[in-house]
Amino acid sequence: MADRFRLTLAQLNPTVGALDANADMVRAAWATAKAAGADMLALPEMFITGYQTQDLVMKPGFTLHAMRLVDTLAKECADGPAIGIGGPYAFAEKLYNAYFILSGGKVQATILKHHLPNETVFDEQRLFSSGPVNGPYRIGPLCIGTPICEDAWHPDVCETLAETGASFFLVPNGSPYYRHKLDRRLTHMVARVVETGLPLIYLNMVGGQDDQVFDGGSFVLNPSGELAALLPVFDETVVHVDFTETPEGWRAVEGEKSRHPDVWEQDYRVMVEALRDYCDKSGFGKVLLGLSGGIDSAIVATIAADALGPENVRCVMLPSEYTSRASLDDAEAVAKVLGCRYDYVPIGPARQVVTETLAPLFEGLAPDTTEENIQSRLRGLLLMAMSNKFGEMLLTTGNKSEVAVGYATIYGDMAGGYNPIKDLYKTRVFETCRWRNANHRPWMKGPAGEVIPPRIIDKPPSAELRADQKDEDSLPPYPVLDAILTMLIDEEKSVAEAVAAGFDRDVVKKVEHLIYLSEYKRYQSAPGARLTFRAFWLDRRYPIVNRWRDPT
Repeated sequence: MADRFRLTLAQLNPTVGALDANADMVRAAWATAKAAGADMLALPEMFITGYQTQDLVMKPGFTLHAMRLVDTLAKECADGPAIGIGGPYAFAEKLYNAYFILSGGKVQATILKHHLPNETVFDEQRLFSSGPVNGPYRIGPLCIGTPICEDAWHPDVCETLAETGASFFLVPNGSPYYRHKLDRRLTHMVARVVETGLPLIYLNMVGGQDDQVFDGGSFVLNPSGELAALLPVFDETVVHVDFTETPEGWRAVEGEKSRHPDVWEQDYRVMVEALRDYCDKSGFGKVLLGLSGGIDSAIVATIAADALGPENVRCVMLPSEYTSRASLDDAEAVAKVLGCRYDYVPIGPARQVVTETLAPLFEGLAPDTTEENIQSRLRGLLLMAMSNKFGEMLLTTGNKSEVAVGYATIYGDMAGGYNPIKDLYKTRVFETCRWRNANHRPWMKGPAGEVIPPRIIDKPPSAELRADQKDEDSLPPYPVLDAILTMLIDEEKSVAEAVAAGFDRDVVKKVEHLIYLSEYKRYQSAPGARLTFRAFWLDRRYPIVNRWRDPT
C-alpha cells in the first residue's frame, strides 16, 4: 500500500574486522525483513566493519574489502527490501564515514557524514573527511533523510534535509554508553523533530569493543516529540516499525516500548557485556583472577561469572604471612557460592627465594614498599604463568580510585588483559556489590542471591602487604578521596574549587600529585569497561612527563 511503509530496524552487534561475518548478519536480518514484508532494512553506522575501527580504517585493503562486500550485498539482496548500512567509503583520495542505500541490485545512494566528532573517545576528524550535506533519497513512496550519528546532534543537517523534501529522518549510530547517555540522546533528537516537524528513527548498535559498549536503546519519535517505540538496551533485536501517511505527513505507528533499567543495573550490565564481548571477540573462553578476599576481586569474580559462566572462571588465592584468616575464608566463600574453580597457591616459598637473592644488594637497608611490591609482583608472575599454561585470560581488579592515584603495583596486581571495574570508583564498588546481591537478571550467568558476603563489603579495605595494613594508612577515606577525584578528574575542577567545596588543601594537593605521578602506570594498564565520559584511556589523555601542578 502506498500509504504505509515498513522499516525493519536491526539493532545488532558487529565485530570490528570480522567483515564477512558482519555481512552474514546483514543477510540474516534482510531475510527477516523480507519475510515481514518490509520496504527497507536499516543497520547502524559503520556496521560492515564494526565500530570503532580506529586507524584500521586507514588501511586501503581493509576499506576496499568493506566496499566490495557492500556491492556484493546489493546484488545478492536485489529482490526484496532496500538496505541501509554504514561503512567506509574511499573516493578521490579521501576517506568518508558513509551510509550506503542498497536497492535494485546496486548502491542507489551514498550518504557522507558531515559533522565528525573529535572529543572523548572519537577521533573522526583524524580518520575521515567531512562530506557535503546530502539530500534525501527515495525508497518507495518516501523520501528519507539520513543524518549519520553526530549529524543529528546539530540542527543544520536535519534542517537541510527537511527543506529538500525528507519524509522522516533515519539516524544510524555507533553511540557508546556512558552514564545517563540516553537522556542526552533523547534531548537532542527531540529538538530535531520539534524543529523540523518530522519523525525520527534513532538506530544504535549493541555490543562491546575494547573499552566501549554500545548500548542500543534505539527509539522512534513522532513530530511532537512523542516516543513511538523504544528498543531494549544491550540486547540484539530486529524490530519492524510501520509508518502511515496522514494529512499532516508520515507518522510512526505506536510500537514496542521496552523498560530501561536504572543506572546501577546499566553500569553493571556494561561491565558484564564488555568482558563477555572482549573475551568472545578476542578468542578467550576462560579467565582467571587473583581472589584476595577483598571487595574488588569479589566483584570482578562475580562479573566474570555473570559474563562467561562460573565454570569458565578460575579464582586463585595467593596468600602470604600477612593474609588474614578472614581473607582466606572470604575468598573461598566467594568462589564457592559463585561456583567457580578455586586454587590455593601460597607465595611464601617464592618470596623467600627472592628475598635471599636480593639480600646481598639490600643489606643494611630498611624494608619499605620494595618488599611489599615484591609480593604483588610474585602474584602477578604466578597468575601470568597460569594464564599461559591454561589459556585463560588474566583479569586485573583495580578500581578507578586506585587507578587514579596509582595505588597499585605495576607488573604486579596491575598485570592482566582486562579490568572490568577500571572506571568504577571505590564507593561505587561497595554499592554495586550490594546491588548485585539484591538483584539477578536473565543475562547473568552466575547464581542469584547473596554472592558477595556482607562481611567483605563491610570490612576496612586492605592490600595486606604488611602487618595491620589498611588503605587509609596511605589514602584519604574513600568517600573523601572519590569526591576529590570526581572534581579533579571527571569535572576538571581546580584545587581552589575543591578546597572551596570543603576539602583540606593539603589532602587535595596530595591527591592531585598522585594523579599526575601515576600517569605512567595508566599508560601500561589493562583496558577496562567505560562507564563515564571521563574514563581513563581515550576520554582523558595526559602526558606521562608533566611538571605542572595547579598553583591555586
